[in-house]
Amino acid sequence: MIVPVILAGGSGSRLWPLSRKHYPKQLLKLFGETTMLQQTLLRLDGVPDLGDPIVVCNEEHRFMVAEQLQEIGQSRASILLEPLARNTAPALALAAVKALTQEDDPTLLVLAADHMIQGIEAFQKAIAQAADAADSDKLVTFGIQPTRPETGYGYIKTRREGQGSHPVERFVEKPDLATAEQYLAEGDYYWNSGMFVFRASAFLSELERCSPEVLSAAQRAYDRASTDLDFVRIDRDDFAEAPDISIDYAVMEKSQAVVCVPLDAGWSDVGCWQSFWELSEKDANGNSFVGDAIDVDSHDTLVFTQDKLVATIGVNNLMIINTPDAVLVADKSQAQQVKKVIARIEQGNRTEHLQHREVYRPWGCYDSVDQGTRYQVKRIRVKPGASLSLQMHYHRAEHWVVVKGTAQVELDDQTLLLSENESTYIPVGTRHRLSNPGKIPLEIIEVQSGPYLGEDDIQRFDDNYGRT
Repeated sequence: MIVPVILAGGSGSRLWPLSRKHYPKQLLKLFGETTMLQQTLLRLDGVPDLGDPIVVCNEEHRFMVAEQLQEIGQSRASILLEPLARNTAPALALAAVKALTQEDDPTLLVLAADHMIQGIEAFQKAIAQAADAADSDKLVTFGIQPTRPETGYGYIKTRREGQGSHPVERFVEKPDLATAEQYLAEGDYYWNSGMFVFRASAFLSELERCSPEVLSAAQRAYDRASTDLDFVRIDRDDFAEAPDISIDYAVMEKSQAVVCVPLDAGWSDVGCWQSFWELSEKDANGNSFVGDAIDVDSHDTLVFTQDKLVATIGVNNLMIINTPDAVLVADKSQAQQVKKVIARIEQGNRTEHLQHREVYRPWGCYDSVDQGTRYQVKRIRVKPGASLSLQMHYHRAEHWVVVKGTAQVELDDQTLLLSENESTYIPVGTRHRLSNPGKIPLEIIEVQSGPYLGEDDIQRFDDNYGRT
């Protein structure tokens, strides 16, 4: 059996301001009507003997990941929650240990949740070739057939022997342009995709031999894990002892059992806005426009706008990314430098790198549409059948106005049912809960007032989602 292992813990920081730490690119709909995570699993449809997936993600993303899996019929997926980031080797160790509790030594298909693959037939054919090699206890990596001298990827040097898979001679770091041109000319080098196939037992055996401290920490952390709703919470203290190390450094570069299956299937890691532009549809002048945009005489420019008209006149090779709370304007050649902007945001103790103005919660979402010294206005959307926690605030009062749907409101010992254009007031210190008993989304306008309006001014008494 082939068990997909989906690594969904990345932050996608080079796609800021669209991708944020609390809502990263793998959870976004960048191409089409499904998210990157959903597309990663949907493109496996048709792979024979496919088991239920294992998804490893950050615990802050757990509800969004679970909801997106359910939307595509993957309600049986196992979701492992990393209590802190420890790179890919410890994450894969957790997944392999978990897989062995579900199946008798399954073959693991390790995929990143935020890659784009356009040639699905070619990809599935490569999976079959990799699975054949894995049956011989090989650790298989997919090498992407280079199309240009790329300096943003690591490379895999192979020996062209046999059919299907080739022995790996070495892994090399991201090269400079001259070295990348040399690799392309030689023809034995592939881009390192970060996707793998191996039997769970073979991987754990090589991990124990090459990096035993990774396996021991991951095993202890999994043994002490707890179940929380549909999630497996990994023990934080034990997992913190695992080295912060990638699978390449921990195993692949040390093992003699690694082979490479070449892959030519329109792969991209969508690592920056330059990559997004390359994958997007373009007009005759090489421009790509996503959202409400008007252009006059521009060339090779990307405009991505969410909430307002963006007009461009005579600009060349720019990327202009507009979200409700941030705008990025840069030359496409500087796409890799977005991380420097995030570093400046962090240094200024700002929050635009963490979350959007619209914040998602397991019950729905809210959008902070206006804020002043002693007030804040939010638009709150609650999914049918969902409820916020029973809670209280020490520093703020709230007014709620229903603008769509029906609201059930608990106020201490009183329960109200409010329809559109009806409202209620929640004084400071009042226990309250908002629920949607209806069949359509509930939308309310919330006006907060008080001396302190931070999200940490909340005491929860009861919560359907296990939050404290």
